[in-house]
This record gives sequence, C-alpha cells and structure tokens, in this order.
Amino acid sequence: MSKHIPAASLAAYTAGDPALDDTAVWTIEVHLENCGDCRARLAAAAPPALTTLLDDVQVMIDRGVRTGPEPVRRRAWRHFAHRWAMWELVPWLATIAVAVAAAFFLDRTFPQRPSLVLLLAPIAPLAGMAVAWSRRRDPGWEIVAGTARAGLELMLRRTTVILAVVLPPLALAGWRLGMSPALWLLPALTFTAATLLLGGRIGVVRAAAILGGAWFLAVVTPAVITADIPVLIEPASAPGWAVAALAGTVLAVWRAGDYRHANPR
Repeated sequence: MSKHIPAASLAAYTAGDPALDDTAVWTIEVHLENCGDCRARLAAAAPPALTTLLDDVQVMIDRGVRTGPEPVRRRAWRHFAHRWAMWELVPWLATIAVAVAAAFFLDRTFPQRPSLVLLLAPIAPLAGMAVAWSRRRDPGWEIVAGTARAGLELMLRRTTVILAVVLPPLALAGWRLGMSPALWLLPALTFTAATLLLGGRIGVVRAAAILGGAWFLAVVTPAVITADIPVLIEPASAPGWAVAALAGTVLAVWRAGDYRHANPR
C-alpha cells in the first residue's frame, strides 16, 4: 500500500463493501493504527448517522466516567467473614459436629468401651484445616494466595474459626461425659499445631491426611477392635500432650516462612 489509503479503498472500507477480502481489510486497519491522517479521512467519510451515534456514545461514556457507579455497600459481618473463613468450610464443619455428636451418643450407650469422643478429639479439626488452605476447595485461592497477608497469617485466621466451631461440641460432650478438658483439648491443639508445622513443608491437605490417617490406624482402630483404652488418651498422658502442643505451636510460628512457598494441594 502507498503512503496513504487510496480514496476508493477507504470508501469501500467505510461502507463495509463485501468485495474487500480479509487481507485488504487487515491491511487497511493496520495502516489506520499508525496514520492519523487516514483516520481523519475515515472519520470525515463516515455517514452522518454513524457520526451522530458515535458522538452520543462518547457523551454517555464521559458522563459515566465523571459520575461513576455507586459504591457497593458491604455489610460489616460479610467483610469480617470473608477475612476469616469461606463458605466451603460450612459443610465440613457441620460434618465434624455431627461426628462428635455421634461419638457422644455411642459413649453414652457403651460406657465400658474406650471413649470415641477422646479418640476423635485429636483429629476433629483436621478435615476443616485441609479445606481451609486448598487450591481445589477454595474458588478464590489464586486471589487470596496473592495477597500480602496470605500464608500462615491467613491459615491461623481460618484455623481459629475451625477451632471455635469444633471445640464447643467437644467441650459439651466432655462435660456431659465427666471428662477432664485436658484429655480432649490438648490432643486437639497438638494435632492442629502439628498440621500447621508439617503443612508448611508438604501442604496442609497432605499433612492433615498423614497425621489423621496415622492416628486412626495406630490408635483408633486398635482401640475399637480390642476395647482397650489407649495410653495416649489416659489422664496420665495430659502433661505430654501439653508439652507437645506448646512445642508444636512454637515451631509452627518459627517456620511461618514455609507458607510462602507451601504447596496447598
């Protein structure tokens, strides 16, 4: 093409002449991107109706830019909830609460067998924690993970919500069964801290699966089969759980940087 678009070609392009093939249209449009003179000729050749329409659209756009849309008012409780939790946690937390209730009724029905509430307490928060920092479960994970406060701080927020939901049913069940709070609270905190610590290295989902599976296979299954009370849930084990919970919490905070590179899956 010469320095400028020929008048006939420009007129055909303006009128939308079907005789122009794709190559010709592409050549004209590329030239228009870099030639102000031809763009001015194109504007002058436009039909009056089209010019009027474009002017009206420009006025509407300018008016919209100046006024802008009204800001969406968000309720305070929704803002708080989005910072601390996500809706995908609700069914998992409900399932945990139902499991604790079922364990309580089984303990009341079969008091001679090892307490299922105590056996369930250490791993009760783990299912919720696995969902709380999961790429597959959280639809907004990419956005959340890219924020400045993502990592251990976000995980601690969501873990706090999980514990706030899981611990009250355990406390109620333990109180009704006459158990010491240390027997169910300390193991739950220990496994929570261990999941946070290990999750920074291999991912929270894998950490929860490994710790929960190990406890279920090594402690819960033998206790259910043999009806013997495991040493790990007897009153004498409380000091050991306290030390483990404190050590796990300190180490998880110390290794907070692992969550900047942790695999969430």
